[in-house]
Amino acid sequence: MKRKAKMHKEAKSSYFDMPALDVSVAFPQATPASIFPPCTSDYYQLADLLTPEEQAIRMKVRECMEKEIAPIMTKYWEKAEFPFEIIPKFGALQIAGGTIKGYGCPGHSITGSAVAAAEVARVDASCSTFLLVHSSLAMLTIGLCGSEMQKEKYLPSLAEFDTIACWGLTEPDYGSDASGLGTTARKVEGGWILEGQKRWIGNSTFADILVIFARNTSTNQINGFIVKKDAPGLQCTKIENKIGLRIVQNGDILLKNVFVPDEDRLPGVNSFQDTNKVLAVSRVMVAWQPIGITMGVYDMCHRYLKERKQFGAPLAAFQINQQKLVQMLSNIQAMILVGWRLCKLHESDKLTHGHASLGKSWITLRARETVALGRELLGGNGILADFHVAKAFCDLEPIYTFEGTYDINTLVTGREITGLASFKPAPVRQKSRL
Repeated sequence: MKRKAKMHKEAKSSYFDMPALDVSVAFPQATPASIFPPCTSDYYQLADLLTPEEQAIRMKVRECMEKEIAPIMTKYWEKAEFPFEIIPKFGALQIAGGTIKGYGCPGHSITGSAVAAAEVARVDASCSTFLLVHSSLAMLTIGLCGSEMQKEKYLPSLAEFDTIACWGLTEPDYGSDASGLGTTARKVEGGWILEGQKRWIGNSTFADILVIFARNTSTNQINGFIVKKDAPGLQCTKIENKIGLRIVQNGDILLKNVFVPDEDRLPGVNSFQDTNKVLAVSRVMVAWQPIGITMGVYDMCHRYLKERKQFGAPLAAFQINQQKLVQMLSNIQAMILVGWRLCKLHESDKLTHGHASLGKSWITLRARETVALGRELLGGNGILADFHVAKAFCDLEPIYTFEGTYDINTLVTGREITGLASFKPAPVRQKSRL
């Protein structure tokens, strides 16, 4: 063994263990994403659709993300670790709680909240996922379905990011079939006993409170509960080896005889339909994540093509590159308009589950096409996280899948326009009728 170790050591060069060159030294012809490019994707001046307050939110978040967050995110993405130093910066932005009025929450319009989410995603999709799980799922559930006491107790500290929340619906056996739920809630004196397992729960490994959905053993309906960190019988462990949203700490949650007092049962969650109220709004917010991601990818490509030269000319001078760049730009204009319309439908109380699902599925589909074009435009640097596009390419994949896969969301819309549900396969016939 010692001889083999010596042979391996001798086989290495004298510079084998030296640190990698800084990307600005290794590739000086283009600027890395740590210095984030200016926004150039609003070609149709769609910012004019925003109110002055919404525009102010957008610029405040953009400035923070470009100056404070962009320089550090590649490092954390590569290590799949969460950058806890960003939490106070997010607290200072006052965007958590989004549309919730009172209880220390900002009470923004849904358009203002959506634009904020897009600006976070433009620089880093993991950060936007952390924000949306905390705000548009956990906080919104408490805001829509919690008691007055629960709102007063939990929302102020969540709005400041003094405490962090997660939202536990998905289970190992129930992903797309979310209403199935095997986790149970059994009534006992003074509270409830939760038993079961959750999977893919973002923020769960460090969340102070966990919003957990479980099936009431008496009514067979879905109920909601607020579970405290480190409750006896609660265990949350990180899911390893993800290729997308690597900064997000998705976890496996085990609930073994976990007691939840009556005061922490969410009184407004009495069936899966109540959970769906949250998901309808959340899907609007999630639809703005790929909008932001594609904006950032376009901005990076736009700068890169003007900086990088081959054959004696900048890459932006070649026809095929211009065609791809324009295709990306046109997709983004359409995606923004669909996202904006979803917000207006919500504000006028006209938003349906079908609207939200169509918006989320179509926007993520167009985003996939757009980001793939960006990966092509950057050539070899399109596989380096240092130049943003590769990271965004990987981060978009889980967003295409979570909050309803593309296929499931199309079926939600299909059910709404036809009146016929097609989620389950037709019964298998023993014999053909022919």
